[in-house]
Amino acid sequence: MDAAAAIKQLRQGQKPQWPANAESLEFAHSLDQSAEIPKTFRPEFVVPSKAQLKRKTLKDDAQTANPASTPDDEAIYFCGNSLGLQPKAVGEHLNAYLKTWGSIAVGGHFTALEDSPLTPYQDMAAGCSKRMADIVGASPSEIVAMNTLTINLHLMMAAFYKPTEKKHKIMCEWRPFPSDWYAIESQIEWHGLDPKKSMLLVEPDDGHIMTTKNILRLIDENVDELALIMLPGIQYYSGQLLDIPTITAHARKHNITIGWDLAHAAGNAELKLHDWDVDFACWCTYKYMNAGAGSIAGAFIHEKHGNNDHYKGLKGWYGHDKSSRFLMDNKFVPTPGAQGFQCSNPSIVDLTCLAGSLSVFEKTSMADLRSRSLLLTAYAEHLLSQIAARNIKDGAFPFQIITPTDPRFRGAQLSVLLPEDVFDEASAALVEGGVICDKRKPGIIRVAPVPMYNTFNDVWRFMQIFEEAIRQKGQGQTQEPQSQGAPVEARL
Repeated sequence: MDAAAAIKQLRQGQKPQWPANAESLEFAHSLDQSAEIPKTFRPEFVVPSKAQLKRKTLKDDAQTANPASTPDDEAIYFCGNSLGLQPKAVGEHLNAYLKTWGSIAVGGHFTALEDSPLTPYQDMAAGCSKRMADIVGASPSEIVAMNTLTINLHLMMAAFYKPTEKKHKIMCEWRPFPSDWYAIESQIEWHGLDPKKSMLLVEPDDGHIMTTKNILRLIDENVDELALIMLPGIQYYSGQLLDIPTITAHARKHNITIGWDLAHAAGNAELKLHDWDVDFACWCTYKYMNAGAGSIAGAFIHEKHGNNDHYKGLKGWYGHDKSSRFLMDNKFVPTPGAQGFQCSNPSIVDLTCLAGSLSVFEKTSMADLRSRSLLLTAYAEHLLSQIAARNIKDGAFPFQIITPTDPRFRGAQLSVLLPEDVFDEASAALVEGGVICDKRKPGIIRVAPVPMYNTFNDVWRFMQIFEEAIRQKGQGQTQEPQSQGAPVEARL
């Protein structure tokens, strides 16, 4: 298979032609060894073994102390859309922080030890912001590492949601992550408005997917009442990647402020926030950016706002310019750019973890990660399609992929919808097989092969366990797969 040509096809929204032996372990190995595919950074990460997943205490024992000796002993971790694996650099950075704190105490704010990977504490947020700028397509001055995702959404809405009697609506998706819903709802209530009247919900066209056409139509129909648009870069449940540049351009045409929740897009999809003229965006760093559970979040504020709009929102002393921050004269002088929107001193422990994770990103590019991701997820989609074709029962497929089939409109994740009577047993079988992936009742399994550390061998191994899991419930009668000339559509 010409992997480079396949990646090019996927970038154009076309599906590659898979060879007859695509379901073989040998083929998966050939992809992992191909020089045409951007390399994995798996050796940079701590990958749990199947035995380690079963441990009950931190104390090592004979069963759990040793790392996996072969790839088959490693867990199959497809849960980077929930929590990324631990980069080995994070442990190294944390050890350096503890030694710095223990040896020079408060001096760590201003002094860098010569053999340390860390900068002085007061410079760490800016350093992380600079590294994240390339990941989301921005200039360093437009990025700030601070708080957590929901807090940053609140701060951005406090600055940019200025409802009037006529223009008071916030456009959002019909099924956002609950935290986003609560944030939008409470911001509307904070202004004395009724969420039932001021939340404009984008409904899916077919049960799961929001079309760009429908979003643009809703903007046009509500243009006189829209005060803010806030949408997800990638919808967490379906895995749909929205057309951020087209939707943003349409908002710009109508002079409507638009912000994006990039929790599932940052570190996953290629972004150009500055060039697309996005007003603001927020994201977490514990999913595809691998900085650890609940780690410090990131925010983007376009430079057109970063130099003159600080007074619209909430202020705190860490948003004060560093050159005069310690004068303590209570005269707010904002730091130019996004960092002027900071309120509090960021956690150095959090920044240390983020700096360790971002050091891995410095060894690659989002273009390479995206190329690898396109092929990984397309391979998973193809194998799932073949499994579905083999396990038809009573004329019905055993599951449905609700993620868009067009690779340009998805990230790493495929959302697999199982019948409710199959879901629990299939989920348990996956866990028993050493598979870690996210499940959302009533029947969604979110399968996310992360290009940074997952392999084609991981995908192949997952499929063996998954097919056995759905067969255990008696869902399928084995059939011969359809020929390559009539491939089964992934979105069945």
